[in-house]
Amino acid sequence: MEKKRIYMSSPTMHGEEQAFVQEAFDTNWVAPLGPNVNAFEREIAEYTGCGHAAALDSGTAAIHLALKLLGVKQGDVVFVSDLTFSASCNPILYENATPVFIDAEPDTWNMSPEALKRAYEKYPNPKALICVHLYGTPAKLKEIMELCDAHGTPMIEDAAESLSSTYQGKHTGTFGRYGIYSFNGNKIITTSGGGMLVSADEEATKRATFLATQARDPARHYQHSQIGYNYRMSNVTAGIGRGQLLHLEEHKAKKKAIYEQYKQAFADIPEIQMNPMNPEGDANNWLSCMTISEGCDVTPDQVMDALDEKCNAETRPIWKPMHMQPVFAEYDFWPHYTDRKSVGEDIFARGLCLPSDIKNTQVDMEDIIRTVKGLF
Repeated sequence: MEKKRIYMSSPTMHGEEQAFVQEAFDTNWVAPLGPNVNAFEREIAEYTGCGHAAALDSGTAAIHLALKLLGVKQGDVVFVSDLTFSASCNPILYENATPVFIDAEPDTWNMSPEALKRAYEKYPNPKALICVHLYGTPAKLKEIMELCDAHGTPMIEDAAESLSSTYQGKHTGTFGRYGIYSFNGNKIITTSGGGMLVSADEEATKRATFLATQARDPARHYQHSQIGYNYRMSNVTAGIGRGQLLHLEEHKAKKKAIYEQYKQAFADIPEIQMNPMNPEGDANNWLSCMTISEGCDVTPDQVMDALDEKCNAETRPIWKPMHMQPVFAEYDFWPHYTDRKSVGEDIFARGLCLPSDIKNTQVDMEDIIRTVKGLF
């Protein structure tokens, strides 16, 4: 009999989701608008304290609309975190703007204020900055925001991975001009696929909703004075999100417990370091990650292969930095260090994401830990 699959971060349903979805079916609200959409926006706004929210069909759509709201256009420079998933920066290219990649720093694996400072010397007036909170760990927002404010740069927070994380007691996604969340299937809560744009600016959020519904003018007939997008969230998927939101803090606590169990278990292996936390923040620990000391005989590939073969456990490499991606090779990159390998490249070479599914049993965790420790 094949050993059960241990996933890295799969959806966890509770039952309330089905009730909200059933209500959508019972009332025939299965369109990309409806009571669940409105309520989900309101509930996310209340939970995060962001002010206002627009429910969309993906986090990528939310980033794209944030760039549109800021007037980003062809030739504009947009600073963006380098150590991230490509969805953080693809929308920059949708608008024919120019991404400039900012390296990570070792303390949190997020955007380096040192690298950002040097980037500003060449590009003093970027149109926007996209700051990612990688794997749910808050970035050094104080330092980054000080640089943004000094140069008049509006910040978009890519909090796709960090819903429920806080920095100095305030939710990530609520510090910038705009914040974005993702509810993809592997996130801390899911709508199967979906996202949210949030802002303290009510009018801007209303405009995002307008653009997301094909920019239809308020006329009896179908009239369009500008280009719009089909980005609105469905009332059905919003119902899933409402049920999931009821369990967000529970999910966060379980994610944190997984991280702490790994950290404690590997504390006696000097070659293993867990992904660092920001002492000024409270991370949601979306994914627990580890790096292996340089020069060690064990490689990330060996760990991932062993977990797959012995535990039937899903893992993944750390995100490959954007400046190393063929599609972005022509764009400028600013490293944290000027005399050695970039931080992002180093983390990518030495790291991996461990199974972080909140349905992991104690037996699963012990099996994973025993397998990893057996390699060292």
